[in-house]
Amino acid sequence: MNTKKVGSCLCGEIRFEIEGNFESFYLCHCGRCRKDTGSAHAANLFSTTATLKWVSGKDKVKIFTLPSTQHTKCFCSICGSALPNHQMEGKLLVVPAGSLDGDLPVRPDAHIFVSNRADWDKDLEKIPMLEDSPK
Repeated sequence: MNTKKVGSCLCGEIRFEIEGNFESFYLCHCGRCRKDTGSAHAANLFSTTATLKWVSGKDKVKIFTLPSTQHTKCFCSICGSALPNHQMEGKLLVVPAGSLDGDLPVRPDAHIFVSNRADWDKDLEKIPMLEDSPK
């Protein structure tokens, strides 16, 4: 995928652009990513060549790195939405897939750290699917 993608946080205070290719797209089930997202897994795109440009709200971007680890979360200080961040001393751009606006024309490459998967995260495709919220 070699196109410009735009993204934003939930409250709209932060906007960004990503230009370049994503080499991989993983759904990570490790305990840190589950805790970080409050969900079954994180969904992150990875690039060693893409560029990140903050269009607005850069002053509202916060970064948290879990002490003694490489686990980093970048987020909006107002609404808490996950945002892109540079890792590995700037060599790797990590982009939460849900932070991008519009459709994403790629599918995940793999589920990773499935041995750490939540016990309730099995056979989810068998659970009823509703088009809207339950009435």
